[in-house]
Amino acid sequence: MVNSTLSYFVLSAYLPLGSVRFVLVLCVALIYTLILVLNCFLVVLILVSRSLHEPMYLLLCSLFVNELYGSGGLFPFLLVQVPLDIHVVSAPFCFLQIFCLYTYAQVEFCTLALMAYDRYLAICCPLQYHTQMTLRRVGLLVLLVWIFLFLKFLVTLSLSLRLTYCGNSISSVYCHNYLVAKLACSGNSVNNFYGLFGVVLTVLVPLVPIVFSYARILSICYAGSGHARQKALSTCTPQIVSLLNFSFGCSFEILQSRFDLSAFPGLVRVLLSLYFLVMQPLLNPLMYGLQMSRIRKAARRCVGITSLKCTVIITLW
Repeated sequence: MVNSTLSYFVLSAYLPLGSVRFVLVLCVALIYTLILVLNCFLVVLILVSRSLHEPMYLLLCSLFVNELYGSGGLFPFLLVQVPLDIHVVSAPFCFLQIFCLYTYAQVEFCTLALMAYDRYLAICCPLQYHTQMTLRRVGLLVLLVWIFLFLKFLVTLSLSLRLTYCGNSISSVYCHNYLVAKLACSGNSVNNFYGLFGVVLTVLVPLVPIVFSYARILSICYAGSGHARQKALSTCTPQIVSLLNFSFGCSFEILQSRFDLSAFPGLVRVLLSLYFLVMQPLLNPLMYGLQMSRIRKAARRCVGITSLKCTVIITLW
């Protein structure tokens, strides 16, 4: 049935959960709370610690803010949808979620590209680093990335909004732009062309500095001394792990939306479709917080000052 004024979509990938759904809601709430606490703590820590007012930590701050933004587009939605038997979402909210999740993924990848280039300059061109990567320049780059990607995806979303739909069932646990566009009766060739153009802009273009930067870093590491190699690798390890983790999660979701993976168990497909939206916001703050010594020192100092203030207040009280 043709419906040009579709008011809702049905998310058909949810599995029957029975009484387990309430345990699952508790797990989702705990994971979301952990994501909020970890990422908010590191954002505040970077902002208030003068020792962390450097380009690399500004990029990390942008990354943690993006984790908060992306998880905010998914977890409150899951907390509403998981307890329900009928998984229906209004069309306006569905398109809002599409905007949040897609811009989150694009900002994440481009921020990781900026971080790769930052590490390239720090390791391969140390004498030029402080002149090329200033706080002002990095702040401007971060702002431009966010603004450009938001505006670019608004075009994608406007193309989806103009379509006439012949169905409303999405085989996913959250709203997915490609799956929504597949429901169109016709006229989605422009969407496909612009989608391909968007992939080139947000994946292939950032991939160039990523591959170049890490290739140069690895070549210098193996040409240098053991101490220099160990220091460079320890600096780049969190970025590389984060990039690989995010790329794996996104790749599976792209493959699942475009090919028939019904041979996989339904639960496995659901978990892997949520992987990059759940693991990335959890992994990044844990990994960077534990791996980077300056963040650990700033965190210990911040916790120590807070504990001292609390002790003084309790004593005075």
